[in-house]
Amino acid sequence: MPNQKISIRFFDDTEVRAVWDDEHAKWWFSVLDIVGVLRGETDYEKNRNYWKYMKAKLKRENNQVGSVTTQFKFSAPDGKKRLANVLDYDGIIELAKNFPSKKANRFIEWFTFSDETIDGKSKSKAYALFDSSLLDTLEVGTVKGLQQIHGYLFGGLYAFAGQIRTLNIAKGGFRFAPVEFLVNTLESIEEMPENIFDEIADKYVEMNVAHPFMEGNGRSTRIWLDLILKKRLALCVDWSKIDKKSYLTAMEKSVTNPVEIKNLLQSALTDKIHDREVFMKGVDYSYYYEQEDDILEG
Repeated sequence: MPNQKISIRFFDDTEVRAVWDDEHAKWWFSVLDIVGVLRGETDYEKNRNYWKYMKAKLKRENNQVGSVTTQFKFSAPDGKKRLANVLDYDGIIELAKNFPSKKANRFIEWFTFSDETIDGKSKSKAYALFDSSLLDTLEVGTVKGLQQIHGYLFGGLYAFAGQIRTLNIAKGGFRFAPVEFLVNTLESIEEMPENIFDEIADKYVEMNVAHPFMEGNGRSTRIWLDLILKKRLALCVDWSKIDKKSYLTAMEKSVTNPVEIKNLLQSALTDKIHDREVFMKGVDYSYYYEQEDDILEG
C-alpha cells in the first residue's frame, strides 16, 4: 500500500502496530503484536506459530475470528516488508476475549480506552502535519517556529497554546529557565548556529532547558528539532530507534552533559525525511515518551 498510515500504541511498553485502511476507513491491528503482548513473548517465530495454533483452534470452534483476518504489510524483524495477519477493532476484542491469558481483561480495558483526551486529540493533529501544507510554512530553528508548532498541536486544547509561559515551572526538582530571563534566553537560543549536527543538538538541548511553554514542550520541540535537521542536513530522527528509558535518562543528563543524548540522536538519524511511516512512528514515540514518567519533559 503506497503511503499507508502506520500507528503504534504501547501496551506494557510493547509495540502494538496498526495500519489505516482508506477504502474501509478503519484501523487494522497486527495480530502477532496482540499475541505477543498477551503471551508476554517477544520472539517473532514463537508468536507466529502460536497464532497458527490459535487460529486453527478458533476455526474448529466455529469462532469467526479464525476466519476473518486479512493481511497488510508490516516490517518483519529482518527489516523487510511482509504480509501479516490483521484484525479490525471488533476482531481484536473478540480475540482477546478468547485468549488464555491473565492479561486479557487488562488488555481489553487498555484497548477500548477512549482517546478523547488532550494528548489523544493533540496526537491526531500531529499525524495530520505530514499531509498539511503548514509543515512547509513553519519557520525553522526560530522561537516563532516553535510557537507555531505548539499552537498547532495544542490550539483549542490549552488556552496557552503557542504562548511563551509567564510562570516559573519545575520538574523532578529541576527548575527550568526563570521567567524573568526567559525572553533573553530564547533570543540567545535562536541565535545559536545550526550548521552541523553537534550545533543543532546543542540548540535542541538548550531549548529543552528553557522549556518555553507551560505544557507540551517535549512534543513540540522534537518536531522543531526534526525540521532543523531536515533543512540543514537533509536528515531527521527515526524516534522508533530510541528507547524511552534511554531517551528520558539522556535528556535528564543533558542539562550538565549532552554527550549521551547526542549519541542517541546521531545513532537514529535517517535520510528518509519524506517517509510517511518514519514520521507517523516518530509521532507515536514522541507521545509515548510523555506517558507517566516524564523526566525534564512536558
